[in-house]
Amino acid sequence: MQRSDRVGEEIKKVVAELIQNEIEDPRLPDFTTVTAVEVTRDLSYATIYVSALGDGEQIKATLSVMESAKKFIRYRIGQEIRLRNVPEIRFKYDNSIAEGNRMSKIIDEVIAKDNLKRESNR
Repeated sequence: MQRSDRVGEEIKKVVAELIQNEIEDPRLPDFTTVTAVEVTRDLSYATIYVSALGDGEQIKATLSVMESAKKFIRYRIGQEIRLRNVPEIRFKYDNSIAEGNRMSKIIDEVIAKDNLKRESNR
């Protein structure tokens, strides 16, 4: 495992903890999670992928809250992780959880239709 991967995992833990316990903004949905962190090889930038349940407006609000707390988050990363220089951070929305939920609903609908079809053929 490369150093940038290890630093990414540590940043993910710190940011997840901050979201859960310290960032108290009413615009932040309850189910906001950090799904991944990508850190450049030189450790100068970290892209933090967040996911939240909700519609487009809630997603925008989530990213807005994260952007407004960026300095605080970066400061806390510096406190928690021993690094010579704390990476510049940026946030991106990760829609993989929402996409997974959508696919799961489609599968459930297909199974339900198939079960109805089987019952009607009996």
